[in-house]
Amino acid sequence: MLNKAHFKPPNWKHLQRSLLLRIGGAIAAIALLALLGMSVSGLVAESTQGSGEAINRAGSLRMQSWSMASLYLAVPLPPASAAAQRMADAIREFDATLNSPTLRGMLPRSGDTHLAETYQQTQWEWLHSVRPRFQAVADGGLPRLDARQRAQLLDDMRRFVDQINDLVKQMEDTTEAKILVMRMVLGVALILTVIVVLLTIWLIHTHLVQPLKGLLALSSSVGQGDLAARTVHTGDDELGQLGRAFNLMAEDLSKLYQDLEARVNQKTAELTRSNQSLELLYHSIARLHGAPPGKTVYLALLRDIESLLELGHGIICLGERGGATGQAVASTMQPEDGKSGANPCVQSECIWCHGTDQTRFSIASDFHRRLTLPLADAEQQYGVLILDIPEGRQLEAWQVQLLEALSRHIGVAIGAERRIEQNRRVGLLEERAVIARELHDSLAQSLAYMKIQVSRLQSLLKRPEKQPEAEQVLLELRAGMSSAYRQLRELLSTFRLKMDGQNLAAALAQTVNEFAERGEMEIELTQHLEGCPLSPNEEIHVLHVVREALSNVLNHAVASHAWVRLSCRPDGQVEVAIDDDGQGIIKSADVHHYGMTIMEERARTLSGEVRYEARPQGGTHVVLGFRPTSRRVAYGADTTQILRRLET
Repeated sequence: MLNKAHFKPPNWKHLQRSLLLRIGGAIAAIALLALLGMSVSGLVAESTQGSGEAINRAGSLRMQSWSMASLYLAVPLPPASAAAQRMADAIREFDATLNSPTLRGMLPRSGDTHLAETYQQTQWEWLHSVRPRFQAVADGGLPRLDARQRAQLLDDMRRFVDQINDLVKQMEDTTEAKILVMRMVLGVALILTVIVVLLTIWLIHTHLVQPLKGLLALSSSVGQGDLAARTVHTGDDELGQLGRAFNLMAEDLSKLYQDLEARVNQKTAELTRSNQSLELLYHSIARLHGAPPGKTVYLALLRDIESLLELGHGIICLGERGGATGQAVASTMQPEDGKSGANPCVQSECIWCHGTDQTRFSIASDFHRRLTLPLADAEQQYGVLILDIPEGRQLEAWQVQLLEALSRHIGVAIGAERRIEQNRRVGLLEERAVIARELHDSLAQSLAYMKIQVSRLQSLLKRPEKQPEAEQVLLELRAGMSSAYRQLRELLSTFRLKMDGQNLAAALAQTVNEFAERGEMEIELTQHLEGCPLSPNEEIHVLHVVREALSNVLNHAVASHAWVRLSCRPDGQVEVAIDDDGQGIIKSADVHHYGMTIMEERARTLSGEVRYEARPQGGTHVVLGFRPTSRRVAYGADTTQILRRLET
């Protein structure tokens, strides 16, 4: 009895949900039909094997029957012994053919079929009717047959041969029936195979090829940006699941794209904001450092801030930290109702404005929210930047950072301008000190010397006997006046010296050409100052030292050739060397020449030193060495040192 608990019907729903199972089932059906056709063909071929030989053997029984009949009718014409022997051989041959395994193999193994009955009848007729007659001849009997007996024999043999023919015909029909069955089976298998193949092709085309083409076209559309594309193939099979996954992916891509567009818009807004901030910073820095900061520059900055950040009016207030009042250098705030309260620099809150160096928000006396930012650099605070915040306006962090950066740049510009002004005053004081020293060390001393000589001359003129000595003093006085006049002209040339927008190289080349023409001597100039940039003040001092040294070569060296070399040493020192092939340094009794003293003073101003040496080849070697400001670590120390020297 069938156990219903263990019986599981085919899962047709699972088959419908799986395209692979359907295609696999169709392929399996095709393979099964092909296997069935080949199996049936093999069985039929196996069953018909030997049928042709059996039919041939069965057909040979007819010839053998007529042969034995002809021997039987020919008796006693041949010798008796020969006829008997021939008959015996024919009987044995007939028995062997009738009972051969090939012939018996054609008979069905079970069941009572017509072929088996015909064979049995043929065998019975042979054994009980035909064979006894022929066996008598084979045993030596010689029958005597009349015409009637002969006709009877021929009729019996004709019936027997007809029965054999019926056996052969049935064997042929059996073989043809088997072949017909094989043909029918193969035809049915072929028809079923064609039907299954067509169904498989339809299944693949309808449920595989078309959905895949649709998905491919949709993928191309999605690739071109059409994220609204959706597939209608959303069944339960694998391609349906793939279609649902594709629709889900397209929906997710659409959401991501929308989110990406939002993020791109956000990033675009941020980039626009950054560009505007950078543009504001760029224009602000260009205004602050392109010209000395003043009211016009500050007003332009305030208007840019108000326009870009959408803030209220502002004011730039300068004053000492903790001071009671400040000075409004630029303001876009306007008095309200005829009051002067719009300017916070003249109110009591100004003390609070300058009381800290931190950015802060506050509520003004007129209940306006304000943002106060310090204007400071690394050294000190110079004032504040105060901006009104409109009602309902909230500043973002980046806007506060931008305003702090602008306030720092304004503070740096104010500090730089003040330092430049201080450096100008220091340079002016230093140049005045240099002029005073040069006048004191040269022209003033010469005038003092001539004053003493005039006093001597007055005393000598009172005594006639001192006339020769008075004339000598007069000669010395004249020489002193000439020397003083020459020194005055040199000082005037020095004081009138200007760079005129030239760089140091051009000014030195012009100086060398000037002295070469004046002294009719050859002067070579070599400059290698890469890596050691000089400030304008240092360039002026270097130019003065070179002019003073060339003046000494021109007036005292009696040289025909001179060399001027400027170089930057690896340690950052600038070396200025002036050589000549003249008579060298001579101890002169003339005390009215102060060129070396002036060069030493300028060397000390540059925080360097100057040396005078004799050249082995003859002449003088003057070397000025100093470290330029650009290669120093502490710039403030040099300024402090200059101020201290000026004070002394």
